Amino acid sequence: MKHKYIVGETVYFTASNVARPAASGTYEVIRLLPTDGDDCQYRIKNSTEAFERVAKESQLAVA
Repeated sequence: MKHKYIVGETVYFTASNVARPAASGTYEVIRLLPTDGDDCQYRIKNSTEAFERVAKESQLAVA
């Protein structure tokens, strides 16, 4: 499975209601992660947060 986004790209993250609460908004792709079943995963970071998040491709959109 091929990742849709590349490292350094700006994406819009939509938080899942099922997962831990998260701030939706604009993030930068920091690292490509292995797939989780049929969904690619990414490590993303928002410039206003001191930590990175893991997001599935289905939670991301072109910013």
